[in-house]
Amino acid sequence: MKIILSFGLLVVILSCNTSSIQYWQPYDESQELTQNADHEISRMRYKLIQSKFLDKDDMWAPFEKELSGFDITYEALKPLIIEQNIQTLQGHIASGKLSYESLVKFYLYRIRLLESNPETTLHAVLALNPNIIIEAQQKDNQTPEDMHPIYGMPILLKDNINTANMPTTAGAAILKNHVPDDDAFVVKQLKDKGALILGKVNLSEWAYYFCSGCPVGYSAVGGQTLNPYGRRIFETGGSSSGSAVAVAANYAVAALGSETSGSILSPSSQNAIVGLKPTIGLVSRTGIVPISSTLDTSGPMTKSIDDNAILLDAIAATDIQDTITKFVPRFRYLMDSFVEPSTSGVRLGAMSNILSVDSLYRKAVEDLRDAGAEVIEFTPKKTALTGFSSILNGDMKRDIPIYFKNTSTADFATTDVATIIDYNKHDSVLFMPYAQQRLDGVVNESITDVDLEKIISKLNVAASEFFEDPIKKYQLDAILSKNNYYAGHAAIAFYPCLTVPMGYTDKGEPSNLTFIAPSFSEKKLLMIGAAYENISNHRKLPRGYQ
Repeated sequence: MKIILSFGLLVVILSCNTSSIQYWQPYDESQELTQNADHEISRMRYKLIQSKFLDKDDMWAPFEKELSGFDITYEALKPLIIEQNIQTLQGHIASGKLSYESLVKFYLYRIRLLESNPETTLHAVLALNPNIIIEAQQKDNQTPEDMHPIYGMPILLKDNINTANMPTTAGAAILKNHVPDDDAFVVKQLKDKGALILGKVNLSEWAYYFCSGCPVGYSAVGGQTLNPYGRRIFETGGSSSGSAVAVAANYAVAALGSETSGSILSPSSQNAIVGLKPTIGLVSRTGIVPISSTLDTSGPMTKSIDDNAILLDAIAATDIQDTITKFVPRFRYLMDSFVEPSTSGVRLGAMSNILSVDSLYRKAVEDLRDAGAEVIEFTPKKTALTGFSSILNGDMKRDIPIYFKNTSTADFATTDVATIIDYNKHDSVLFMPYAQQRLDGVVNESITDVDLEKIISKLNVAASEFFEDPIKKYQLDAILSKNNYYAGHAAIAFYPCLTVPMGYTDKGEPSNLTFIAPSFSEKKLLMIGAAYENISNHRKLPRGYQ
């Protein structure tokens, strides 16, 4: 919107990000909060739903002119875009049915349409790239002959991943105006291959290492992320809540999340999408707000295995600033370069404790056996991860100041966990309605660097044996788990995990089959996961988001 002011012969044109049309009107949420006051899951007894910080109309203002009258086009484009994978979208663009510009406008219009309606809003999107339409037009005019499949694809980022033209908040009030000087390494990788960064999505504040027993998917900046399969009924999973919800609702082609222990697996499972937690070091962490440099990784969250492989291929690279990436074997992960996915000859381990209580898991095992896989049932040994929280506390206490010193801005260069805690105390109702017990635990952590390394080594051995014993005994290619079960064991063992939709409960809640294998088995996991996806094909659109 432009405001023109005339002073005699002088005309001043002021650009303004305020929309001339109010699409979003904050509403009285008291009835919704009352309805959730006795929810069977205690952390879903919300204190608030809507953000107290975010003006959604400001997000959409830059696109008002370009989206004017787009409603008819939107309906016509639905069959070409909704639930379609990257290769199909690229085919539509190559044939002239779509353009990168129309694809971007479709997602912008869809986000505004659904997120501006109190009946459908998921509180998933925190920021949109104001230059995205211009960037898409440039992609249409510059399509290279030899392009990566991610070229021109609109991608959403969890809002702990640095972007130089949008705030990176980690959901925290103290960072509401924090715009880093540079993109995260993974964002640079996406841009170098031609991907379009559509915007930033909500998350569990500080990647759910902030409050204790609080709702997953909540942040001060974004409010409460909701699950499209059951708004206020089912949890979103966390901490990559907005990434999973946005993919499930078809707000973008794909999204990036991050995981320390379960933060990709959990929300992917809760929202019926494919999520991959890579081996530590396969993907750079530079420019991503940390919890633990020992365990943190970014990873792809998509509607299909094919798309997951493409996104992983786009971001996996050596980063000289993240030294662990220099010691990692490098592969191409594009699915079209794989052998045809097959379960023939594949040996998988099924956990008896899950088999005995979960009918969807039992059905998944039956389907895999019918498709030719050999599935061996075993009883996992009980392995306590005593000291795991000390790893997170000790790492975060050290890693947060390093992040702000090296990959933030001068204004935040001296920020540490104590600074964040003190800031939040200025307005506990607005900044920390569920308190900040986990941050308190971080500043109170007294573990030494020597003892921290001892715990990491001890738990790595214990968790590795937890998986290695059945893998070696039964010569397994992978172990079958459910959702984010044993995510902590996989994290400290440095094992990658791939989670794939395996159906819905009687109440309609999504559930996923999770494949776990030794370090750097991503290619094998994707192939097995693709075979399971082909024989099961469980993912379906959430009702109301067609």
